[in-house]
Amino acid sequence: MNASIWPARLHHLRRDSPQPEKLAQFYGELLGDRVERLAEGSWLVAGRGRRLVVGPGNAGAVSYFALQMQDAAHLAAFASKFQRREPCPSPLFGEGAFAIRDPDGRQAVFGLPTSDSLPEGLPGRLQHFVCATTRLEDMLGFYQDLGMLESDRVLEKEELTAAFLRSDPEHHSFAAFRAPESRPDHHCYETNGWLDIRDWADRVGKLKIPLFWGPGRHGPGNNLFFMVEDPDGHKVEFSAELELMTRQMPARTWSHEQRTLNLWGSAWMRS
Repeated sequence: MNASIWPARLHHLRRDSPQPEKLAQFYGELLGDRVERLAEGSWLVAGRGRRLVVGPGNAGAVSYFALQMQDAAHLAAFASKFQRREPCPSPLFGEGAFAIRDPDGRQAVFGLPTSDSLPEGLPGRLQHFVCATTRLEDMLGFYQDLGMLESDRVLEKEELTAAFLRSDPEHHSFAAFRAPESRPDHHCYETNGWLDIRDWADRVGKLKIPLFWGPGRHGPGNNLFFMVEDPDGHKVEFSAELELMTRQMPARTWSHEQRTLNLWGSAWMRS
């Protein structure tokens, strides 16, 4: 049995908000996705290759992100590695799902979906989640211990300022960067190509949602991108052409500078 996390893919995450229904409706309009009520005041936003659970909580929070394993045997073998497993908080995963809490207190959830029937819409598969942290080295070690592989790291002189980790051949399913406070940063929807980026930008333009950053091309990952903000200030990225890496490829090192974050020009320097 495969007791490694590889390969696992981001399936959904939870966004918390003091006004969860309002936030769910924002994402439904932004993405053109179905919005439905779940139990305990939470909502599901579901579309083409993407699912978002929205529930009550602090503005901008992401209380968990959930990765889909290959099958029941893969899930059981991976679960057997961990003695301190927490119950699965997600309504979208079924039997055998579990959670592990990272150094910042966020839950990484592993499981299999109970249903994957999704409506059509613009292509944009939920692909990665990124957070800010005051404990970057600890976070890197934690996710490496889970079996994620480091793809790229960013250094300011000798100090680590960002790390990108993959759980399948896509460049990163999780990343973290150094910051004076620990908080979520953004989640990303991966499209099929540059013309999809154009179509999504046209959509947000018609909705009168201003671009926060981009368009541009990241250094780590080499992907095209732009970002917008949701009503709580959490960033939402649309991406294309994310780099693929074999399991054996070693991590690369980048300098902490604007061109690393945006090969085309100016960058949003978070730390």
